[in-house]
Amino acid sequence: MAAGPPIEDLHFAMEPSVDEVPGPNSRKLLDRQQEIDSSAVAYPKRIPIALEEARGATVRDVDGNTFLDFFAGIGVLNVGHSNPYVLEATQNQLESVAHTVDFPTEARLDLIDKLREIAPGGLAGASNVVFGGPSGSDAIEGSIKLAKHNTGRHGLLGFEGSYHGTTAGALSLTAGKKYKKGYGPLLADTVHVPYPTRNAGVGSQDACERCLDAVKRKFEAPYGGHETPAGIWVEPIQGEGGVVVPPKGFLQGLRDIADDNDAMLIVDEIQTGLGRTGEWFATDHFDVTPDAITMAKALGGSGLPIGAMLYHEKFDTWGPGGHVGTFRGNAPAMAGGLRAIEYIESHDLLAHATELGGYLRDRIAEVAETTPEIVDVRGKGLFVGVEFEDADGSPDADIVKEIQQHCYENGVLVWSAGRHGNVLRLIPPLVLTHEQAEFGMDVLCEAVRATTEGSH
Repeated sequence: MAAGPPIEDLHFAMEPSVDEVPGPNSRKLLDRQQEIDSSAVAYPKRIPIALEEARGATVRDVDGNTFLDFFAGIGVLNVGHSNPYVLEATQNQLESVAHTVDFPTEARLDLIDKLREIAPGGLAGASNVVFGGPSGSDAIEGSIKLAKHNTGRHGLLGFEGSYHGTTAGALSLTAGKKYKKGYGPLLADTVHVPYPTRNAGVGSQDACERCLDAVKRKFEAPYGGHETPAGIWVEPIQGEGGVVVPPKGFLQGLRDIADDNDAMLIVDEIQTGLGRTGEWFATDHFDVTPDAITMAKALGGSGLPIGAMLYHEKFDTWGPGGHVGTFRGNAPAMAGGLRAIEYIESHDLLAHATELGGYLRDRIAEVAETTPEIVDVRGKGLFVGVEFEDADGSPDADIVKEIQQHCYENGVLVWSAGRHGNVLRLIPPLVLTHEQAEFGMDVLCEAVRATTEGSH
């Protein structure tokens, strides 16, 4: 018997329904937010929407407009908004006990057991889990401490194009200068090397070899310029950097370099984990066992915040209090996280994500045949990136903004990514139906045509 309702029953509708956007009620709340909320608020600047309720892969604003959600809280809501199978567990746990620090509860231990079961490669059944603060940044901070503690070194190695969070250690590893401006100095001896992108070399294998050579030099060159790193932090598929899928041998090359230099390989699965790419973890696509993986976003199942790190048991060298955080015992999020994994298993959503993601990419590829502005369509599962350039071959962020606006006005919510903001990023819930995908791609493909038709 399937756990919870079928995915077709989770949503308000199979297609969007919008009138005026933003409507008068949305404008009222947006204006109120502008007056009293932080100037750091970002998302309503691009998509002016005030939310009232959400179900599955659909959201409804305070004016009654219904949208198809193709960014799922930036990869948080893998099993959809308000999934009843998940909510049942979170609500029951909330009524029982909510805040448990790190005292044992069934919710905590059951989630750990499940994560150990689905862990990639050699981590399965041979790993431990530590919870810290409730965000992905907190999970990265914990991984930095783990690497330092186990190697005795303090240097960190990350990649150009990376995003790992915005707390001090995580921000040191994040490559985007816009996030760092005005907040230095950050952690010393943090270096960034190239990540194999479409433009990093003559071909994908050439790019891979160039990037691996750059990593190796930071460890082994006597004049590498910095302390030998304690670890390598890498996204198996870069998210904020533009949904960049590396060549097949890249992660294995990093694994080999880490092994040769007694360093840890830490894989950031905060956005790619828990089914997003059609595997439990994106690392599974590359047949590599990392030393540790960081998780957050979809881990809580319903959007409740929880961050964690799963690491090989041989690195569990901390003493009591070696890594702490007041909210490391969010029991409702733990109960919801377990239910989300069970829902994915019961409804075969890994296979669904693989098949439906292929459909999304195929639809865009059809448009790309007559749209020279589209220079790449890529991704794994329901993690899709579409890269745009102008006639001169320069990154074109403006076209992505126009497409995003057109989609919003027609009831589909999409987001952007990329080092230059020129990548359209699609990360819908794994419960998106075929019918919804078809409606959503009709809107998106029309948005691409309408935006580009006058330019060639």
